[in-house]
Amino acid sequence: MNYYQRLRDIREDNDLTQTQVAEILNIQQTQYSRYERGAVQMSIDKYIVLAKYYNISLDYITGIIDEPKKIQINKK
Repeated sequence: MNYYQRLRDIREDNDLTQTQVAEILNIQQTQYSRYERGAVQMSIDKYIVLAKYYNISLDYITGIIDEPKKIQINKK
C-alpha cells in the first residue's frame, strides 16, 4: 500500500473529512488533498501531528507496517 493511500484510509476509518484533517494540520483542504493523491509529499512534522492525533505509529501511517500500533506520547 502506498503511504498516501494509507492517509486516506486512516482518515476515513476515523470518519473525518479532508477539511477536518486539513484543519488539524493547519493547512488548506486542497493541500491535504494533494497529500492523499500522492501529488506532493507531506513533511515529517505533519506526519508527527497525525500520529499524535490518531495515536498510531509513523510506521503504520507511512505504510512500513500493516498493523497499527498505538504510540507512547512523551508528556514533557
